[in-house]
Amino acid sequence: MELNRRTVIAGAAAAGIAATTLGGTAEAASGSSSGKGRKPVKELFGKLADGTKVYRWSLENGGTRLKVLSYGGIVQTLEIPDRRGRYENVVLGFDNIDDYVAKSPYFGALIGRYGNRIGKGQFTLDGKKYQLSVNDGVNHLHGGAKGFDKHVWDVEPFTKGSDVGLHLHYTSVDGEMGYPGTLKAKVTYTLNRRGEWRIDYEATTDKATVVNLTSHVYWNLAGEGSGTIEDHELYIAAHRYTPTDSGLIPTGELATVAGTPFDFRHAKAIGRDIRAGHPQQVQAKGFDHNWVLDKGITPRPEHVATLAEPRSGRTLKIATDQPGLQFYSGNFLDGTLTGTGGRTYRQGDALCLETQHFPDSPNHANFPSTVLRPGQTYRTSTVHSFDA
Repeated sequence: MELNRRTVIAGAAAAGIAATTLGGTAEAASGSSSGKGRKPVKELFGKLADGTKVYRWSLENGGTRLKVLSYGGIVQTLEIPDRRGRYENVVLGFDNIDDYVAKSPYFGALIGRYGNRIGKGQFTLDGKKYQLSVNDGVNHLHGGAKGFDKHVWDVEPFTKGSDVGLHLHYTSVDGEMGYPGTLKAKVTYTLNRRGEWRIDYEATTDKATVVNLTSHVYWNLAGEGSGTIEDHELYIAAHRYTPTDSGLIPTGELATVAGTPFDFRHAKAIGRDIRAGHPQQVQAKGFDHNWVLDKGITPRPEHVATLAEPRSGRTLKIATDQPGLQFYSGNFLDGTLTGTGGRTYRQGDALCLETQHFPDSPNHANFPSTVLRPGQTYRTSTVHSFDA
């Protein structure tokens, strides 16, 4: 089964490129919640070692404030109000380009060509075997040693009616990280008058290839650097998930969540079952799995998950057209990284909710296909809605 036309919505290893930081950071947009978007503002954020400039774009609309880097399409900050109208940045990130280049665990980044893992970095397509970059033990993770998160994207700002946003473009050449075909990717970030953040992905190829783009934002609705997310309440509309082996590669089974810590069909605190000792949790050091969304692939985004933080009242709702959702509970944050607010990030201080096709799909015929062929256009969308 090949890629649905609507299918497929973000490192640990450094890119091997040193960077230098430029001084000066902009103030957060002052903004209002009037529903009238402000024209995107561009500023220089830093330079890579080869002199390539990295820019930061500030967007504001409907009470949501967003800062995006041209490097990796990274969402550096995302500010929303709590129930009392007090703003906090609710995503993890760094205040300088050096740290993003040298040690970022995909904070806020666009992920490609293939989000998540491919076992042994290998797959066979049309009878030909391909070997990809291996950067997670013996496996391929998030596009390889230099995935889409480690490239500078071309950025074009826009305003359309009451919407504001950015078009991001990147061309991945044939053979990059081992993938066949030249892939032309376009990702659009939009803030609308309701303060919703929408991501639209699009790609074309000149050879048959596989693709699975996503966004790797780390969320803490109490505020970046504020501590654990274990009291956040999570709902996921899925009664199955994909168990993994010790390398976090799916076994191919679609297992029921009933009677396990993986059951989020009714909202519950993340900390309630995170230490339940289920074998799948032990090897992942928490939650780091793909949930098989009950709705499957849909023509347009449908609600699949809700995250709520009781103290602030902040709520995030996610809608997507994708068949899968990766819930990662920040298991590998270890206190060695200092974020935008000057605080260190420890295990469980944030979580990711990555809309996607399933990990290792090219090696499982029973998973929805991620194959893209010449003449086809890969399109997929995810919408983030905020409330307090």
